Amino acid sequence: MTDNPFHVVDVFARERYAGNQLAVVHDAASLTDEEMLDITRETNFSEATFIDSPETRDGGYDVRIFDPAEEIPFAGHPTLGTAFVIREFVRDDRPDELTLNLGVDQIPVHVERDEDGTESFWMHQIPPTFERTFDHALAARVLSLDEEDVDTEFPVQLVSTGLPTLVVPLRSLDAVRRAETNHEPYYEDLIEPHGNMNVVLFAPETEADNDLHARVFADCAGVPEDPATGSSNGCLAAYLVEHGYFDSDDIDVRVEQGYEMGRPSLLHLRASRTDENIDVRVGGRVIPVAEGTLL
Repeated sequence: MTDNPFHVVDVFARERYAGNQLAVVHDAASLTDEEMLDITRETNFSEATFIDSPETRDGGYDVRIFDPAEEIPFAGHPTLGTAFVIREFVRDDRPDELTLNLGVDQIPVHVERDEDGTESFWMHQIPPTFERTFDHALAARVLSLDEEDVDTEFPVQLVSTGLPTLVVPLRSLDAVRRAETNHEPYYEDLIEPHGNMNVVLFAPETEADNDLHARVFADCAGVPEDPATGSSNGCLAAYLVEHGYFDSDDIDVRVEQGYEMGRPSLLHLRASRTDENIDVRVGGRVIPVAEGTLL
């Protein structure tokens, strides 16, 4: 294995050692697929990313994303974290806009600053697809909950902005806290017949001054719980507009995640209905943590 620099960043974090961890490996064209998967598993993070080259192709940077099980075409916090690393450690000019070439398509990322100059990174996700709906009772069984914990005013639906996610509305923060994967119905009734998917569960009660509290389970990908999930929250953003959860076709909401794991995270979701579809953007902060070289 050749020497490759890498950086570790916390994404959707407001301080170091919160949010979702990500390892970003540079000059990865020299690595095999098996080495990339081994490196991802070695980090014990939800995902790792691999930048092929410091040069662009068709205006974007070729980036590959792996979770502990396989290569995946898209994921949210790896997109933002990798964009941060490219801007801070690959480019000399620190541009406020850049593009990643991912498995789903080219994904643009831009930087916004608040009044005190704090920077947040935002990605524009591909248009959502709204797929089949599932019984509320099945969702309850999969999440080890009572059927009364699931909000039957809204559907349990599979949504994708590049990575399929089952969106499950719950009635209370208590229900979100009590949820855990019930492996028999999870695999036999959900994953085996319908394919791998994340599961995002959410409620309108929160720990802090935010709009929604969420958790994401992805046992099928080797990630029992994820502390901050940009792809699934993009699906959630589209779902909120599609089903009028906030009685609006234009939302700008704050979602907290990761509290149950001791890694509090904050994701900003913007979505608006257009003539063609729903425009989805997800943003948050990225905090650098460590750097080094693969041996």
